Amino acid sequence: MAATVRVGTLDDLRASTRHTLVLRHGETERKLLLFSMPGVQGKPTFSCMESECPHLGKSLDTAPLQWHGADIEDLVVVCPWHQYDFRLSTGDSSTGLRACVYTVRVDDDTVYVEPPTQDTTAEGESVWTCAAIVPVPTQFATMPPPPPESTSLKQLGYAGVFDPDSVPPPAYEPDTLVAWAVLILQTASPLHKVAYTRYAKRALDQGIPIGGGSWRESEWYVPPAEEPPDRPPRLPDEQCVAPGQQSKRGRGGSERSRIALLHALANIEQWAIDLAWEYVRRSRSILARAPRLSATAARTDAQPTPKPTLPTQFYSDFLKVALDEAKHFTLLQQRLVDMGSFFGALPVHHGLWDSAVETREDLCARLSIIHLVHEARGLDVNPLTIEKFRAAGDARSVDSLTTIHLDEITHVSTGHRWLTYLCAVHPEQPSPVDVFRANVRQHFVGQLKGPFNAPDRHQAGLSPAWYENLAGEKKT
Repeated sequence: MAATVRVGTLDDLRASTRHTLVLRHGETERKLLLFSMPGVQGKPTFSCMESECPHLGKSLDTAPLQWHGADIEDLVVVCPWHQYDFRLSTGDSSTGLRACVYTVRVDDDTVYVEPPTQDTTAEGESVWTCAAIVPVPTQFATMPPPPPESTSLKQLGYAGVFDPDSVPPPAYEPDTLVAWAVLILQTASPLHKVAYTRYAKRALDQGIPIGGGSWRESEWYVPPAEEPPDRPPRLPDEQCVAPGQQSKRGRGGSERSRIALLHALANIEQWAIDLAWEYVRRSRSILARAPRLSATAARTDAQPTPKPTLPTQFYSDFLKVALDEAKHFTLLQQRLVDMGSFFGALPVHHGLWDSAVETREDLCARLSIIHLVHEARGLDVNPLTIEKFRAAGDARSVDSLTTIHLDEITHVSTGHRWLTYLCAVHPEQPSPVDVFRANVRQHFVGQLKGPFNAPDRHQAGLSPAWYENLAGEKKT
């Protein structure tokens, strides 16, 4: 067993979450930093690193900590002088440098540190001793806090301003785009969902990998950190009812009616953020049409581990969709607040998510139903809604709804583009129109309703051949 140096008891180290240790051997001194983190059953866990940055020898005593994962091994010390980063677990840095780290052991509530060398006395004990333990001032010793996620929609509404810029980065920043998707799908607060979507865009611009799984021998493996919940959570005071059971919205003539209309749209936009991120999460493992399933089906003796077929542009496109949906929710929430209400003041339904569950294992079907049916239907009804608000003299809402409508044309176009792409790269597929119509018949209930906004549908790539005389055959 390696020789160790006694540092002190757990009680000795409760004064701070960071201590400077002075280890001495004869005339030689070495300064180390000891970090304590919350552990199980109230007992802390420890990490230890040299106290000087190997870059220029600057002190790390007051260096901030950042989260880079869910485990303490992913904590990073950032040099306050030149922002060199060092992982507490390994000392590794993204710059290529490496800081010395030291093993810490706790026996019977006593803390021991592995010394810089393994020189021992005749009795087999380390020649090093701990000459001093100095707590780092509290303002420099705090752990990075978790984000203060809002506990209620009412709280967000009463704040008066829906400000995503006020939300700090998450306590741990995901290291792949798919991990960002999972984090956002696990986030209940719409404010944080919007803010994290913006942070994810920044991360992708900085070059993080997409992630989402890889071949492990003969199976497609997805890391646990990249497995989303079956259903995104919602804040506890969101009132959920069955579709069709929410309060009547009226025709937009009164302010009460317009609030109800905006509230219903905000509910759709919140789910639309999640659906855009579900695309990012689900699609990484597809090779033909269905996530995970087709990854196995596409293998051959000549190509036992084929690569995913979707280019990076697919993910940047749907991240753009997620950003748009986040913008839309923000516009609607702010408008509700301006009108004396807030999102969550009225009951909502989760019908959009429920309709998407059936197509989660088939990307072509998801593109067909969500983008080319539901969002395309929005192109038909949005102009009518805008005119209701215009007739009521509500110019500010008209501006917000017009922005949303123009963005939705691009979303339908995105769905059309990627459905067409999937059919093109897999020649065994029928034409995109035939694939779309087959998916509607299989996964949709009832007739596609008109009247259709033919000019905007055409702008998005949909000719009448796509949607006229088409009904879903799915049974309720």
